[in-house]
Amino acid sequence: MPTNPDGPLNPTTLAERLARLAMACVHREYPNYISHAMQSDSDVLPPRRLTPAFFGCFDWHSAVHAHWLLARLCRLAPEGRYAAKARAALARSLTPRNIDIELKYVAPRPGFERPYGMAWLLQLAAELHEWDDPEAAAWRRTLRPLEAHAARVFGDWLPKLSHPVRGGTHSQTAFALGLAHDWARITEASPVLDLIERSSLAFFAADRDAPLAYEPSGHDFLSPSLAEADLMRRILPPDDFRDWYAGFLGAFELDPVGVPDHEDGHLVHLAGLNLSRAWMLEGIASVVPSERLTAMAGRHRDAGLSELDNLTYAGAHWLATFAGYLVTRRGLAD
Repeated sequence: MPTNPDGPLNPTTLAERLARLAMACVHREYPNYISHAMQSDSDVLPPRRLTPAFFGCFDWHSAVHAHWLLARLCRLAPEGRYAAKARAALARSLTPRNIDIELKYVAPRPGFERPYGMAWLLQLAAELHEWDDPEAAAWRRTLRPLEAHAARVFGDWLPKLSHPVRGGTHSQTAFALGLAHDWARITEASPVLDLIERSSLAFFAADRDAPLAYEPSGHDFLSPSLAEADLMRRILPPDDFRDWYAGFLGAFELDPVGVPDHEDGHLVHLAGLNLSRAWMLEGIASVVPSERLTAMAGRHRDAGLSELDNLTYAGAHWLATFAGYLVTRRGLAD
């Protein structure tokens, strides 16, 4: 089983480790999993030809959020030792030609990477939007057509979605809406923000008694109940959220989960579950202060970050993003 070459985790080396993990996969084409509806023989092409900006990291959504991670790390620590190589990786991917080809691929496929991948694409746009840097501003302009497509995906889909998807993997509605809500708030995309908030209230405002006893499922990397609460603390006024939270979650206790097989791409999802639970618990505690929630978040954080010592490519192509989202407090700080 792979081990950590840098020794125990500490704040001064963690950012470099996460950056290296992302850079090791953003332009690694194989192995590759494509969710690809073909219309003709001409659609039989290698990933680098189909989606030349986001062809690495095993799948499209992981490539997108690995680019987000590189952008975030560079924005927060522009003098980091990894920054020059990370910028070069972003510059290689985010070219007008590449984004034009990406747009031509996704435009006739409105269900492609909906909602998870498109939510991460919006997060990448939000990160570039907030980055006060001339090169980042150019990448931001380049990405705008694909960003507009992602916004349209949510705008077209949400009014037709009669019930939220409450699973613990990519199709989950609450997590994607949380990411998209942050993008809409940061970029002042008021029509999409209003739609997300109306949809979230319609889906979740009446929910009571979260079935935490049935979590997790064996392939989860997101908690359905905590993700819903983490979304609603963004939507509701603080006093209203605290009332809603009392009826939905109230007093509860969750322990970190173990990972039964780091080589199995689905079973290793549980490593990500510890990380996402940690940031969702922190998000909830930002509105419902609680030593119990903070301690619970800390246990999940420690368990999730410890899995960085046990990575195979099944986890290495995506877990750095989840660790980066947690340790940089993306859902809270911006």
